[in-house]
Amino acid sequence: MPNSTRLTDRKRSAILAAAAEQFRVHGYDTASMDDIAALAGVSKRTVYNHFGSKEELFGETLMQMFESSAGLLELVYQPERDLREQLVELLRLKMRTLDDPEFIALARVAIGEAIHSPERALPIIARLGQREEGVTSWIRAAQMDGKLKPGDPTFAATLLQGQVKTFAFWPQIAMGAPPLSPPQQERVIDAAVSMFLSYFAA
Repeated sequence: MPNSTRLTDRKRSAILAAAAEQFRVHGYDTASMDDIAALAGVSKRTVYNHFGSKEELFGETLMQMFESSAGLLELVYQPERDLREQLVELLRLKMRTLDDPEFIALARVAIGEAIHSPERALPIIARLGQREEGVTSWIRAAQMDGKLKPGDPTFAATLLQGQVKTFAFWPQIAMGAPPLSPPQQERVIDAAVSMFLSYFAA
């Protein structure tokens, strides 16, 4: 049974990897389940055994890539450390997530789907938004420690991350801008943290 389970997991991983490549290269509409199956080295029936539809496979592909990146953001609040130092570290991790060209390419497909077929893509986008909870949790802990003003931690996290995405996500998604250089990243991080603390620090 363990060997059978591992084989099933390997096939599922191969399907998701193949799907990610096909969706990035061809977009949602043009990517085919036949090509995904061929690239994964499995039968089309196997693909459908794991994922009931292309829509389901697309959603799981996005979630897997986002969760592998979002895992970087699980920085635990440390009350003994300087607040600014922790925020800088948190946003550097965020920058690493947004600096992944494969993630950007797949996010572009997802956002394009949200524009053209919102009924299909918006539930997926909503699930992706929930995975930014790591930043919200950090802010909530800092508020409980009395280091940040009380208030809605989700609102504060959205403002903080929005400043980063303005430079390191949306230009790359919408206009094909190149990733920020390390000095540019540090400049954005420094400004975002400074503005955040000037308003939210207790």
